[in-house]
Amino acid sequence: MTSSDSTADLSYLDATEALRLFTTRELSPVELMRAVIERTEQVEPTLNAFAERLFDEAMAQAVQAERRYLGKDGEAPRALEGLPIAAKEKHAIAGRSLTEGSLVNAGVVAEENAPVIDRVLNAGGIVHARTTTPEFSIATFTQSRLWGVTRNPWNPYFSTAGSSGGSGAALAAGTAALATGSDIGGSTRLPAALNGVVGFKAPYGRVPGAGIMPNDHYRGDSPMARTVDDTILLQNVLAGPDPRDHTSIAPKYVLPTEFDDVAGMRIALCVNLGEYRVHPEMAANTRATAQALAAAGATVEEIELPWAQFDILIATAGHFGHMFSTLVEEFTAGKRDLVCVYTAAYLDVTAQARQNISYMDALRAEKRLQLQLAAAMTGFDALLCPTTAVPGWPADDALQGERLIVHGEDVGETFWAAMTMPFNINNRCPVLNVPSGRSEWGIPTGVQIVGHPYDDAAVFRVGKALEQLRPWAYHPASRPAL
Repeated sequence: MTSSDSTADLSYLDATEALRLFTTRELSPVELMRAVIERTEQVEPTLNAFAERLFDEAMAQAVQAERRYLGKDGEAPRALEGLPIAAKEKHAIAGRSLTEGSLVNAGVVAEENAPVIDRVLNAGGIVHARTTTPEFSIATFTQSRLWGVTRNPWNPYFSTAGSSGGSGAALAAGTAALATGSDIGGSTRLPAALNGVVGFKAPYGRVPGAGIMPNDHYRGDSPMARTVDDTILLQNVLAGPDPRDHTSIAPKYVLPTEFDDVAGMRIALCVNLGEYRVHPEMAANTRATAQALAAAGATVEEIELPWAQFDILIATAGHFGHMFSTLVEEFTAGKRDLVCVYTAAYLDVTAQARQNISYMDALRAEKRLQLQLAAAMTGFDALLCPTTAVPGWPADDALQGERLIVHGEDVGETFWAAMTMPFNINNRCPVLNVPSGRSEWGIPTGVQIVGHPYDDAAVFRVGKALEQLRPWAYHPASRPAL
């Protein structure tokens, strides 16, 4: 085995296994951090997943973590002690830049940590790098004038998706053990799907946020990992109330780490979520996951959702027109010459939506979609559906507002490539993305497991079963060929 192979083997170690090896002293946090840094040097020139590297500080923290495991500083190891964790750049770290991928914010320095950063650091996690996003996290690809293009580890021609694209790529490439994400329209689940990792959109209020953004009932911060167990590990650190976020839920909900199998569960399968045009590869991979659950004893029933594209569009356009985009407009006022092409287009479209769609119209459309989902899921424990309607899209910003062509077929506007937004509209529902297979292009595909409001355990029970029934572990034969 070459030194490069050895480094990759160590850098792909599951977080839960790394903690076990730290505890038994078979592995040092210093060794793992060194392997992750070496792996970064190998693959980052191709991927461009990191906005900032904190390697010197990380190595020093790894030494301190090693002392804890050796019992040399009088403190017991904490929940994430010594793990290399990549943080989405928008998750503020006091004293460090907070650009959100925009030239508009050049020179901005964070005054305090985001709640999720506090949680990670207080649990002994080591933020060794910060990950790229599209500007202001508003795109389904990860590219900006500030950082350039982030590419998919499985096939660099393709996008790593967005907005937590750097986090997804880092996990798939073995340059982080865990990563933070956030999700306002699919920004955790889309990169998880196209990179072949796990991403959890927690129910609204489960993970605390910062500033005024928690009042946006579409969004929330998220854990990302390569395995379901690792996702649970990070989610159990991130969850819980924070006094800075009035919407954060008390008491803290702790996910179990052991689950029954899926025998006896009732799972609804919906491939098209109403009117999405789902590519045959995506439908086939989604049905394969459903068949695996049925073979394991679950009752899987295919259903139709009466969701209309019109309602999804009205709810989304009204919401973003009246909420999130107005914040971006404040940031960019008088500086439109500095923003990306897709940001300017987004601001123009949402400003028009604000003129044409009242906030009450948007809320009424949301309510229709919510009632329809509740009715469709009655009698079922969870819903299974694709995460994306297509197997991938190119790694650049040329798609904004354009048609998307897959295998020579026009599959519609790029907005409809992501099948995630309906579950931000239904944001009290937990949603877990897990891998569902690979496309002909070699990049992964994903499925969403949707639970009833605040029934987090159900989606992890199904996700854990799928991980065992259709393994996607990152052993040497199933890693990106970087």
